Amino acid sequence: MRPSLRRTVTGGALSMAFLGAGLVAAPSASAAAAYNGACGTGYTVVNSAAVGTRGMTYLTYSAATGKNCIVTIRNTSGTGVYIYAGFQLADQGDTAVDDHGTYTSYAGPVYISGKGACIDWSGAIGPAPEQYVIRYATNCG
Repeated sequence: MRPSLRRTVTGGALSMAFLGAGLVAAPSASAAAAYNGACGTGYTVVNSAAVGTRGMTYLTYSAATGKNCIVTIRNTSGTGVYIYAGFQLADQGDTAVDDHGTYTSYAGPVYISGKGACIDWSGAIGPAPEQYVIRYATNCG
């Protein structure tokens, strides 16, 4: 049985689900997926983590907008697999936003206003069993 944490936004909005079978060794720096700029102009990478050996999740921030953005990127594009990128304001479970589905290269971008808050963020990449990363209460400010 794989661990999961599921928080749902009321009103039929997106849900945040952290699913996975476990973490494995991080890919070498040369094999890791580079940030692809999907969040747009003015967003700077403020945190990142390997999604097992399959890719990277990037947390970015724009000082101009006060928003965070998250993207999970596969190391190698190809046939569609499950990819997840999501986050929420720490200790504020009703703020969860995510993007997930069958994608060939990445999930996201997803945005949340993060001024004055810490961020819980995660990413996952399939196929099953999914590899995942979860970080709690980071990038406070």
